[in-house]
Amino acid sequence: MGPIIELKDVTAGYGGQPVLAGVDLRVAPGEFVGLLGPSGSGKTTLLRTLLGDVAIYGGSVLVDGRPVGSRRRPSVGYVPQLETVDWTFPVTVEEVVLMGRATTSGPWPWPGRGDRAQMQQLLERLGIAEYRKSHIRNLSGGQQQRVFLARALIRNPRLLLLDEPTSGIDIKTRDDILHLLVELNRDGVTVVLSTHEINAVAAHLPRVVCINRGIVADGRPADVFTPAILRRTYGGDMLVVHQDGLTLVADSPHVFDALGRVVGHATEEQEVPA
Repeated sequence: MGPIIELKDVTAGYGGQPVLAGVDLRVAPGEFVGLLGPSGSGKTTLLRTLLGDVAIYGGSVLVDGRPVGSRRRPSVGYVPQLETVDWTFPVTVEEVVLMGRATTSGPWPWPGRGDRAQMQQLLERLGIAEYRKSHIRNLSGGQQQRVFLARALIRNPRLLLLDEPTSGIDIKTRDDILHLLVELNRDGVTVVLSTHEINAVAAHLPRVVCINRGIVADGRPADVFTPAILRRTYGGDMLVVHQDGLTLVADSPHVFDALGRVVGHATEEQEVPA
């Protein structure tokens, strides 16, 4: 089976201004991939490139083996950053979720019985069924994130794209969201998410793609998280510590001093004895 995502020498951006340049990326069906980089590095632009929502100035973008068009493919689900949502728009949880079926519901503009049944199942699975009649602005950040995840999942996607899905939510909700994404991935859904959280999110993913207006590095966190690669990604020195199969990253050795670790110079990769 061919890749579900394939970018070849892609340059993309807005208003004639490239944000990404020379991007080559292949993602196989069933992978779980994190896009890591600082603000403005192009993570969101890369996700929107896969949706056909940005201008492509060069190269080719294939999703499910076909070039992306101006409309999102039914096999792709998308969860935006919460900060981009207009919370003043008068809409309930169930209305938001059912919007996900708008392009696949056939000739009729209203949801059918099957759509509503699937919506109820998703809300129950995500633990927000009791809020189905609530206005989205009255929910917590974690609950809002689950609503937009349900909207993406009601499309029955083969590919799920998420833009900073753990930003602005508490630790428990972040872990719940990540565990749910792991379950979906085990069910066969390809997951690609963007994040700026190195230790809390990216370090636990099977594959990480570091981005700074292009692909800086691509591989396992243990291989990608080196001072040299992180310097090219973030533009500053970072300390990388490996211990007991885990990788920790910080921009200051004082972070590890607080944990009782003895560390060396912040630009050197350290192996800390158990």
